[in-house]
Order: sequence, then structure tokens, then C-alpha cells
Amino acid sequence: MTDVANKNKNDNEERKSGSPGVFKIMQSILAGALGVQSDKRRQEDFASHSPVPYIVAGLLFAGAFVGGLVLVVKLVLAGQ
Repeated sequence: MTDVANKNKNDNEERKSGSPGVFKIMQSILAGALGVQSDKRRQEDFASHSPVPYIVAGLLFAGAFVGGLVLVVKLVLAGQ
């Protein structure tokens, strides 16, 4: 099979199962955080059966982002 056929097959299987993969959730969270989420992807995300994976991933991302900012500020202030 070609790469395009494999991608289409995987997309069809994902739509049938209704549960997005971890990689797709991570892509959606990062794209949304950066503000570059496409309308097509946003519609796919909202079409999934459960918002729980996106909520959990978003909370984890927000916590890691804030923790990273705190760490950077502490490192900068310690160097002065």
C-alpha cells in the first residue's frame, strides 16, 4: 500500500472507533495553544465522542507550561 492509502485507512479506522489517538490529541492541544489549529481539525476534535482526553491533555499541558515558566524565572533570578 502507498502512504496515502495507509493514511486513509488509518483515518477511516479512527473515525469508526471514535477515539482519537494520543498523537492526534497532542497535535490538537499544541496547535490550539499556538493558535494555528485548522478549522477542519477543530471540527474533527469536537466530533469525537468524549471530550475527556482533550480536557486531561489540556490540563497536563497547561500545568507543564506554567511549571516550565516558573522554572525559567527561578533560573534567571538565581543567576543575578
